[in-house]
Amino acid sequence: MTRVFFDVGISLDGYIAGPNRGPKNPLGDGGAGLHEWMARTKTFRDRLHIPGAGETGGDDEIVKALFARAGANVMGRGMFDEGEANWPEEAPFGTPVFVLTHDVREPWKRPGGTTFHFVTDGIESALTQAKAAAGGKDVRIAGGAETIRQYLDAGHVDEFTLHVAPLILGEGVRLFHRMKRERLKLEQIASRASALVTHIGYRVVR
Repeated sequence: MTRVFFDVGISLDGYIAGPNRGPKNPLGDGGAGLHEWMARTKTFRDRLHIPGAGETGGDDEIVKALFARAGANVMGRGMFDEGEANWPEEAPFGTPVFVLTHDVREPWKRPGGTTFHFVTDGIESALTQAKAAAGGKDVRIAGGAETIRQYLDAGHVDEFTLHVAPLILGEGVRLFHRMKRERLKLEQIASRASALVTHIGYRVVR
């Protein structure tokens, strides 16, 4: 059964991006530090064609499993705008990606198996299309924070992983900003740590 999930890097004080984010400053001031652990892994470096061998081990296994699990991705327009300006020509997803937007645009096919489809009729439509395109695999809600919150509020997320980096951002984009506590009941299902990150998995209890 196709499951809907997200996984995000997050600071100790709850931010998934720093202030002043945008296409010219992806992830905002200090936000890149949230993903330092991932940037060192072999799987991530291979995906983005970054020179250097990259590290194997536990963190690399988690990145490898993430890419293997997702058959389609959904993301918000803000995340896409940052990525369009900064991803390599061969975007790292390798799946269909459904972008929530108000602007009509033809699908954008990239080398390596990623095609961006632009959805103008809401989160339900994007998720339905993503499930149909996933080929029996899971659907990842790639971000950003507002898109993740919309799918959480709508009850569509089955599980998620927080990759907690040992740093404080102080300001920026909070993942759970203004979420009501009674709307989300969680069960911790996994945890794993390395020098740069602690991975904590949660299941959403219906």
